[in-house]
Amino acid sequence: MIQVNHLSKSYISPDGKEVQVLKDITCHIEKGEVISIIGPSGTGKSTFLRALNLLDPPTGGEIIIDNQNILEKNYPLNKLRQHMGMVFQNFNLFEHLTILENLTIGPIKLLGLSKEEAEKEAMQMLRKVGMSEKADVMPSTLSGGQKQRVAIARCLCMHPAIILFDEPTSALDPTMVGEVLSVIRQLAKEGMTMLIVTHEMKFARDVSTRILFINEGTIYEEGTPEQIFNHPQREATHTFINRVRTLRYQVDKSDCDIYGFFTEVMQFCIHYGIPEKARLVKHIIDEFVTSLLRPNELSTIILSFSENDYTLTLSILIEGMTESPLSRQIADDFSVRIIRGMAKSFTEENTPEGYLFKCML
Repeated sequence: MIQVNHLSKSYISPDGKEVQVLKDITCHIEKGEVISIIGPSGTGKSTFLRALNLLDPPTGGEIIIDNQNILEKNYPLNKLRQHMGMVFQNFNLFEHLTILENLTIGPIKLLGLSKEEAEKEAMQMLRKVGMSEKADVMPSTLSGGQKQRVAIARCLCMHPAIILFDEPTSALDPTMVGEVLSVIRQLAKEGMTMLIVTHEMKFARDVSTRILFINEGTIYEEGTPEQIFNHPQREATHTFINRVRTLRYQVDKSDCDIYGFFTEVMQFCIHYGIPEKARLVKHIIDEFVTSLLRPNELSTIILSFSENDYTLTLSILIEGMTESPLSRQIADDFSVRIIRGMAKSFTEENTPEGYLFKCML
């Protein structure tokens, strides 16, 4: 479907030095594939997508579509745009047009559809993404998740053979990420060819047929989700895949906004695709703070999530303590039972900094 040969992209920095963003990228994209592009920030992932769509033209190499190199002079950009749609981080909707008008302007001007034909198809696409009832409203009235679903519907109205998604959830509130990923999952089930730059590791593992790990401007490693996530062959891939995301909070029982922290916990769990864990974390922390801590005691709460094996660990360090908080006289038996019952497993350890309680959820 698409063959990329030795693609490169460079530019001259303000101090006159050449900066190479993409280096000798070669890959093949087959019809029906869902390829997730992952890797550290600033390593060329988004630049690669923009180079494919000639929004940021490469400085070397070939992009072969239908046996034609689209980097050759006089290749019609309108033809490329119809063949290859793109969904951006920041939606790029026309704020002065209604949602329906946003979807029909392209098909009318570029595909030659009548207004009636374009509106009929636009409504079909809005229904597909669950947004048909918003057809006559302005983009400013929508949430970020709704805007991104509209952007996907607008792209579908152009009947692209392939869709490029450039971090489609990065600009969204964590509570809205799921609705956008659900739409992309449905497109994958329907056989749409897609390239997706994403930081959502669980989503990439679940939806992809192939993973490209881009590092320092090159395809550092590629393979199936099973190969990349469970058996990475190269060190940088292994390090990236096994990252641990953390949320940290300092608690002073006499002066802390523990309920504000619970909101952060919920957003953290939603963002990493484990919203069902938020309730467990909230209950355990609530019991610790209200029943097990003495006034003026300090504790550090660390919530850690492994993106590779999806394990969630809650660690609570009570500073200066040398005994288990579960065994003190102030410990309420009911609270202790709640904590023990909710954790899959837990360990306790006396450390130089204080008593550390750690549980797997």
